[in-house]
Amino acid sequence: MDSRCDNSLFIHTSTTYKLFVLVYVDGIIVTRSSSIHVHKVIDALSSAFALKKLGKLDYFLGIEVKHLANGSVLKSQSKYIKDPLDRAHMGLAKSVTAPMISNCKLSKVGDDVVSDPTFYRSIVGALQYATVTRPGI
Repeated sequence: MDSRCDNSLFIHTSTTYKLFVLVYVDGIIVTRSSSIHVHKVIDALSSAFALKKLGKLDYFLGIEVKHLANGSVLKSQSKYIKDPLDRAHMGLAKSVTAPMISNCKLSKVGDDVVSDPTFYRSIVGALQYATVTRPGI
């Protein structure tokens, strides 16, 4: 069965365990309530595809994963968000509730041309992606 919210998340449920397989382009996460079944799935996938086993998950799609001593995980996107801000020399900028100068006069025709539109689009695109998983940003 696949997830209703994410077409790349596949869920297998039996009476004794649950197995989750998340596939995104060339990245795959396999997790479970039973480690034996994870190894079976990975072995089956390895027989059909060239896989590289990277061990415990620590970074996936811009999300850092820290494994805590009690077995839980802590997810963070701080590195993903900090990287484009650093590239734009805004890593030390202070946050504000409304990120726009209050005395700015807008017009239908802009007069400020972005010096490097490709660079600008890459920064905006990276930060826009972060808002998909963190809408409050």
